[in-house]
Amino acid sequence: MRRSALACGLLATVALSSPVLANEDVKKASADPNNWALQQGNYAGWRYSELDQVNTSNVKDLKVAWQFSTGVLRGHEGSPIVVGNRMYVHSAFPNNVFALDLDNDNKILWKYSPKQDPSVIPVMCCDTVNRGVQVAGDTLILGQADTTLVALDTATGKEKWKAVNGDPKKGETHTGFLLIVNDKVIMGTSGAEFGVRCHVTAYNLKDGKRAWRAYSMGPDADILVDPEKTMSLGKPVGKDSSLKTWTGDQWKIGGGSTWGYASYDTEANLFYYGTGNPSTWNPAQRAGPDGKQIDQKWSMTLFARNPDTGVAAWAYQMTPFDEWDYDGVNESILADLKVKGADRKVLVHFDRNGFGYTVDRLTGEPLVAEPYNTALNWSTGVELDKSKPNYGRPTVVASKSTFLNGPDVNTKNVCPAALGFKDQQPAAYSPLTGHFYIPTNNVCMDYEPFKVSYTPGQPYVGATLSMFPPEGQTNTGKFTIWDASEGKIVKAIDEPFSVWSGVLTTAGGIACHGTLEGYVKCRDQKDGAELFKHRLPSGSIGNVFTYAHKGKQYIGLYSGVGGWAGIGLAAGLDKPTDGLGAVGNYAGLKSYTDLGGTLTVYSLP
Repeated sequence: MRRSALACGLLATVALSSPVLANEDVKKASADPNNWALQQGNYAGWRYSELDQVNTSNVKDLKVAWQFSTGVLRGHEGSPIVVGNRMYVHSAFPNNVFALDLDNDNKILWKYSPKQDPSVIPVMCCDTVNRGVQVAGDTLILGQADTTLVALDTATGKEKWKAVNGDPKKGETHTGFLLIVNDKVIMGTSGAEFGVRCHVTAYNLKDGKRAWRAYSMGPDADILVDPEKTMSLGKPVGKDSSLKTWTGDQWKIGGGSTWGYASYDTEANLFYYGTGNPSTWNPAQRAGPDGKQIDQKWSMTLFARNPDTGVAAWAYQMTPFDEWDYDGVNESILADLKVKGADRKVLVHFDRNGFGYTVDRLTGEPLVAEPYNTALNWSTGVELDKSKPNYGRPTVVASKSTFLNGPDVNTKNVCPAALGFKDQQPAAYSPLTGHFYIPTNNVCMDYEPFKVSYTPGQPYVGATLSMFPPEGQTNTGKFTIWDASEGKIVKAIDEPFSVWSGVLTTAGGIACHGTLEGYVKCRDQKDGAELFKHRLPSGSIGNVFTYAHKGKQYIGLYSGVGGWAGIGLAAGLDKPTDGLGAVGNYAGLKSYTDLGGTLTVYSLP
């Protein structure tokens, strides 16, 4: 199997001047394509492997090599981690972790079973999912549903330390976002649907002591911005940049969840993540004192932060005064691209709002913002002319504004739906083609806000939704190939259901993903042609990964339907508007799949 300089991933060979730190272990492990050492594939979030034993000419011959049941029948997101001869498998709540010995028929070396109060389950917004563990050297990091952060010894599974990141009784939970950088473990939080003021928090990898916390909204000292040095659209954010955009103390229950995947630029020493919706979903309750729209910073924002201090280098708010629950939490993929004739260090971000952004990752300047699904209709576009007063902002179509239409009015046919044209399922990049591969939702919605009161630990949503495919279409999913330099769709292939599974690309020229109704598919990166398809035990919302052991390449993913799209099956819901509108849209899933929790691994005969 071929190895090249690309095996290290973007920037992974850059040495830090500081002493040997945790990310040196991570970079070393992820530079070896035999491993799958990060949930994101590498720090840049490419989800690309240099392995090419399985390729476009022979992928059709893949067979099931082995399977493993986690014993949990709920949605399984993320993927296992593989380092050397060990594989670390995780489950949905109660977040069991298994260490498997790849040298010995995948024997269970140890199992860690957290003891969690099941009362956290109804506080979790969209199923009991977990987006995976991370590993650095001899330490495995697990984020539990109840927000407990645990460090385990990779050899024994014994606890090294624990830290509590939040309080589920207030609605604070954990489903994803773990990043190990330098001597820190950085963790996000969920809870915007319960009026939580969310944050990212760094803990010392050595002992679990809290190093810093950056809230999504509030005073400058809380959100860790420098009024003069933290930039937004080329200008300093200024004093009280967040407080000035909230009415009274609304920021204290402001939302801004941080549960997506994060990426890290080792050269710039910046990590990148997004924040979610402001609370509540009823925009009328968040209007300014004069009844007008107000930005509510820094929800719906891409942040670049220093992992050592937490201080933000820049912030870019993509959907100010969100009216549709277009969380900005989706992953950012780092690449060096030629954009508008110039070589730029960029991040590529497919936002829930339906726009594919190419952003200068050093300055936060948006360079490209175009729809990655032509059905988008809530906005006519994002202004990229720096001389215009609305620079960087989307222009809203008045008839699709849930605020202008008012509370208790059902705004019809808004595209995309609240779950976005893409949700948590991560896209992938391939240096072979220079293209990005997007697993998407082809879903629109009707959205009716209503007044809701805040009570700690109780839902604070304030909207009723129904979801459906775009007019004239029946499929709720697409697999899309994207040119981020130009902001153009290269190819969009219809899928019957949302592609809620993360994509893997490899040096073999393939792009693989799972499907919600229960298939794994591998495609040709050039044109998306389907080369392999196999039935899984359950629908897949997991991320495809690959590794090699004893000279043989394996490709695997979790099956276990659930997440927001599969919440009807996962939680036994049947009312069309349940699951924040997802149940009715995905009602047909029950004709194809049911609950599961299995890892399936493939190889060539």
